[in-house]
Amino acid sequence: MTTAIAVTGPELVLPPPDALTPSAVVLRPPESQPLEAAVADLATLLDQQGYLIALYPAASPPELVRRLHTMRAVLESDRIALLPLDLPPLAVAVLARQLRQLSVADFSPGVLACAARLLTHYVYAGAQLASVARLDRVHVGMGAHLRSWVPGAQFGVLTHPARHLVAVGRDDPPPAPGFTTQLTVARGQTHTEWVTGTLAAAWRVSGVQEVPLPAESARWWGTSRVTEFAAAIPDPTVLYQLVASVRREECHWCGLELIGDRCAFCSAPLLRDEEPRALTAPARPALAAR
Repeated sequence: MTTAIAVTGPELVLPPPDALTPSAVVLRPPESQPLEAAVADLATLLDQQGYLIALYPAASPPELVRRLHTMRAVLESDRIALLPLDLPPLAVAVLARQLRQLSVADFSPGVLACAARLLTHYVYAGAQLASVARLDRVHVGMGAHLRSWVPGAQFGVLTHPARHLVAVGRDDPPPAPGFTTQLTVARGQTHTEWVTGTLAAAWRVSGVQEVPLPAESARWWGTSRVTEFAAAIPDPTVLYQLVASVRREECHWCGLELIGDRCAFCSAPLLRDEEPRALTAPARPALAAR
């Protein structure tokens, strides 16, 4: 059986990096498709693919999250993994593309779903904003709030893996990843070149790809004047080695393989005699390729 990767918006389906990478399934929001039709489409997909891994930002609208859980409940299926991610929308799209790359490898559905949690350690996500007045993802001091009212002010924000706020043109860019990445960029109502110029050069990325801005990005960042970015590992061989290097276990509840301390399909925790290990990133030196 194959495993399909699903996202919750067409903008989250990034162009495949090669001819082998499959596309992603788009799970439509409640306002665009009746529940009966959505359930029927999902049932057909499961018959064709076998398993489904659905990725979505943890800060998605409540009605969308309820729709996802309702569809899984109606189908009474243990072959659907719903994975909320504490990442901005573009970073979710980048992570979904990585799972799409890995879905053609020999990983079982359980391992592939758990890999999403592992690979988030290697995604650097942020944005360039014209205002931080409504930003609640990073602590914003009074000085930054006041500068938001100055015409032409710009801010660089890193939200993952650590939170960092800089003033564009005055401060140094946020700390760079310690491994080779490709930068994916989505522009909103802004035309500055800080992300594709200053940040890309400071991070020494292997390439820059521009894509449409996800529909949820303006709400997530608190402004439509945003250029969102996500830096991640582009090489599927490195991604494969990362996932394959983690010890595999069997879920005591559903029987699927897992890596880490919890099954991504049934959410059952790993049971064993010793203290469970959290799914953490392997040592950085193994990835250094700069």
